[in-house]
Amino acid sequence: MIPPLKATDDAHKAIVWMEEFRCNHMPVVDNGKLLGFISEEIILETNNIEKNVGEFKLTGEKCYVSTTSHFYDILKIAADNKLQMVAVLDDLGQYYGVITVQDTITSFAQTAAVQMPGGILVLSMNHNDYSLAEISRLIEENNTKILSSIVKDDPLDVGKIRLTLKLNQVDLSRIVATLERFNYRVIGRYQESSPIGTEKERLDMLLRYLDI
Repeated sequence: MIPPLKATDDAHKAIVWMEEFRCNHMPVVDNGKLLGFISEEIILETNNIEKNVGEFKLTGEKCYVSTTSHFYDILKIAADNKLQMVAVLDDLGQYYGVITVQDTITSFAQTAAVQMPGGILVLSMNHNDYSLAEISRLIEENNTKILSSIVKDDPLDVGKIRLTLKLNQVDLSRIVATLERFNYRVIGRYQESSPIGTEKERLDMLLRYLDI
C-alpha cells in the first residue's frame, strides 16, 4: 500500500508522502531497482526540498527480502537496518513492494501457534545446555506439545540464551516443576485460558511470545 518514490521525484514530494502514508521512510526505486530508503531526517540535513531524492545519500540499500522469505527474515532484516519496513524483490532483483514490521507482526499474530490457546514459558540456559529434543521430551511427558519455539541471546546474561516456548497447555505448574527438577531455569511464564479475541490481545500475546 506504500508506493515507491522515483529517483527523479523531489524531496518535497517525499515529505508529503511520508505524512500521507504515516511512515518515517519511503522506498526509492529507479527502473525497477531499489536504491534505498529516504527519511525526513536525511532530507532536513541538506535543507533542500527541491533536490531529487535520487541525489541524497539513502539508507537501507540492503534492506530487502525475496517474495518467498519467512516472517523471521523480514523482522531480522528490519532490525539489522533499523527500519520499520522492508523492500520485497523478485528473483530477478526487481522491486515488488514493501512490507512493514507492523504488517508482519499482525500477520504473524494470525498463525496457529499464536492463536491456539495455551501458555508461554521462557527459559534461560547456557548455549551448550540447549537441546530442544531433550526439553521437548520432558514437556511431552506431561501430555503437552510445543507449538513453536524461539531462541535468542539473553540480554541480561552474556553467554546464555533465552528459549521461548508456546505450549498447548494452560496450566504450566507441572511442566515448570519437571523442567526445574532437571536444572532448567524458568525465568518467565504466561498463561491464558481462552482463545485470544481482539487485535490488541493478539499483539500483546505475540509480543510476549517473541519476548520483545
